[in-house]
Amino acid sequence: MKTNPLVCLTFLLSSLALAADPLPEFKGSIEKLDPALDSLLDSDAKIEVLASGFNWSEGPVWKEGGIVFSDVPENTVFGWKEGEKAASVVLKPSGSLSGEGGQGSNGLAVDANGQLVLCQHGERRIARLEKDGTFTSLADKFEGKRFNSPNDLVISSKGTIFFTDPPYGLKKGSTPDAPYHGIYAVHPVAGATTPAMLLIDDIQWPNGIALSPDEKTLYIAVSDKDNTRIMAYDLGVKGKADIAGVINGVIVPKPANGREIFNAQKLKSPERKGGCDGMKVDSLGNLWTTGPGGVLILDKNGKHLGSILTGQATANCAWGGKDKSTLYITADMFLLRVKTKVKGL
Repeated sequence: MKTNPLVCLTFLLSSLALAADPLPEFKGSIEKLDPALDSLLDSDAKIEVLASGFNWSEGPVWKEGGIVFSDVPENTVFGWKEGEKAASVVLKPSGSLSGEGGQGSNGLAVDANGQLVLCQHGERRIARLEKDGTFTSLADKFEGKRFNSPNDLVISSKGTIFFTDPPYGLKKGSTPDAPYHGIYAVHPVAGATTPAMLLIDDIQWPNGIALSPDEKTLYIAVSDKDNTRIMAYDLGVKGKADIAGVINGVIVPKPANGREIFNAQKLKSPERKGGCDGMKVDSLGNLWTTGPGGVLILDKNGKHLGSILTGQATANCAWGGKDKSTLYITADMFLLRVKTKVKGL
């Protein structure tokens, strides 16, 4: 299904004066907890402020030589490129096409064809932005029940989209169709019906989602305000019992052996705001997850190596740049970046 919003498709349209004035004061630092951090990040790494003035920045992804990201309450996708003094509007509306009180896009990804795939809060779906400016709905319900508000997503090398569906983005007063906060998979194929598959239904407040480099582990950031944590699930397929199902001819592994690998609740304090939200995995398999205080850097087993402290409730992060070794961070009103020693996937 396609819809035809009035959208801005390039960085050349509708520039806003965000960050055109002097940037507000920002204080950040690198916290080293383990010597292993030295191979990933310089202890004196600089946290740069690229733009500011956003309502709640989220879901960054590198696309066409720049970083694009959501401002969820503003129903807008912004973009920033090197040399620009301000962020530009890339897409508006981004997630609530009627613009009548619904929230915008949240998590963003780029598929194998270079097209933007969005978690659209207001439309309660996963959608792809086509080259002609229309949206194609990739998934909007499971077994006849509408999603809550798809929050974040990751696309596998085979093109399968894994996504989380907490109710954070539901329009005020809306009643969820499903009694759980699901984690789903969908595999879009041109010209074919695209059913969603429910993979996990026993986690409250699933949020960020990522795959290990070998795609045999699925990571989930849980943003439960009373128990924020990182979960890991095995995705290996050795037999029929390990298969959740087949979507458009593609096998989807059944997540197994769900386990908590890191609990961030203990890190919360008035000085360290936020919970486990968005996350990404580097080429070595380390997790870079937002959490109390900023971005927490964990090894694949959940050992906390250090943190990029932003002083803000921090939503998400993504690698970009020519060699994928610059980490872009969306932290409340700020767009930040830090140079890393490791490359992102």
